[in-house]
Amino acid sequence: MYLRGSKWNLTKRRGQRSNPWRVLILLALIGAALYVNQVVVPATPPLFIPTPTPTRDPESYINEAEELFESGKLAQSIPAYETAIRANPDNPSLYLAMARAQIYTAQFEDALESAERALILNSNNPTAYAYKAWALDFLADFTLAEAAIKEALTLDPDSALAHAVYAEILIDKSLSGQGDINVIDKAAAESRTALELDPTLMEARRARGYVLWNTGNFEEAIQQYQAALAINDRVADLHMGLGYNEHLIGNYDLAVQAYLQAYALNPTDPKAPYEISRTYSTVGDFTQAVQYADQAVNSDPQNPRMRGNLGVMYYKNNQLDEAVIQLGLAIRGGTLEDGRTVEGLPLNYGTVAEYYAIYGLALAKLNRCNEAVPIFQAIRSGVPDDEINVYNAEQGLIICQAGIEETPSGEEGEAGEETQPETTETPESQP
Repeated sequence: MYLRGSKWNLTKRRGQRSNPWRVLILLALIGAALYVNQVVVPATPPLFIPTPTPTRDPESYINEAEELFESGKLAQSIPAYETAIRANPDNPSLYLAMARAQIYTAQFEDALESAERALILNSNNPTAYAYKAWALDFLADFTLAEAAIKEALTLDPDSALAHAVYAEILIDKSLSGQGDINVIDKAAAESRTALELDPTLMEARRARGYVLWNTGNFEEAIQQYQAALAINDRVADLHMGLGYNEHLIGNYDLAVQAYLQAYALNPTDPKAPYEISRTYSTVGDFTQAVQYADQAVNSDPQNPRMRGNLGVMYYKNNQLDEAVIQLGLAIRGGTLEDGRTVEGLPLNYGTVAEYYAIYGLALAKLNRCNEAVPIFQAIRSGVPDDEINVYNAEQGLIICQAGIEETPSGEEGEAGEETQPETTETPESQP
């Protein structure tokens, strides 16, 4: 039957013969598709998803940081602690370990921040309060430091660390003139308590040595610093403390040895070469004094105290032109060749007054009394109770007066060597 006008044709058409090759190809394609679907696709990672890699154990970061600290690489331990913190940000002990390293590398503001971050995680952590107090002490905020350490002791009255830090706060408070008449006795008692609670704690030995040093018991202080170094001899600060006390009892060779140990552990800190230069100056070796004073300046070129010390050593080595340059930077400030600036030091008692006096004397000996006399007058009026430097200023005025009297027509002239009185040296102090 055929329906006219329809697209449907119901008559059966004659079938075509199938091609066997086409069948084989079709079967092969079906097999390949099945293989891809069952084997290849499950083994292929999804697109745009990172390939998994082995994850480092977070504990290994902690171990690495601790090993660096114990080996004396305190500065290198800090970024290691930061890495450990990124791997385990909720562990307050990591912030405290980093705070300790930051304190020993003089990064006090960073240490304060680390301690406070630990307190955010655990507001009842006595160790965090102790490190916070210690950082505040170094920042000379004694009121907040004492409040924080009292909080630490409230939380843990038997914390050797807290008692040790409290001893140092009390000594520093006394040195600043803020303590009462009983503060020294209280500091001594706190340091003894720390030692009784934990004689193996490095900070307890350090605190006891610090108290003894600042109460004039230098030989006993040496014993405590040596005991602290027996616990960890890779901390530059402990070698510095030992060196100060060896110097004070006249063991200059041992002092230099201790400072050199500190310098080897922390070559970027100018304190060690500064103290070495002062020690060599004490024994009259001004060539060595200049050498180490110059190294101190190289470590901290913008530090006016390092510049002043180098100027003093140049003066003592009879290098007057060089002395004037360095002391001028220390007192008046100035711009260095690389564009960085040095801020001048306002006149004050002690070492700064020494810089002024030696600057004036160097100018006077270079026949520049018009510049020297105002400096001497400033010393006499500005620090009248500084007997040593007022004396040196008066000697400088004598030099200038003698030079004026010996010069005809009122012109300034260089005074003869026989008219130049000896100067008196300011007692050494820390920079």
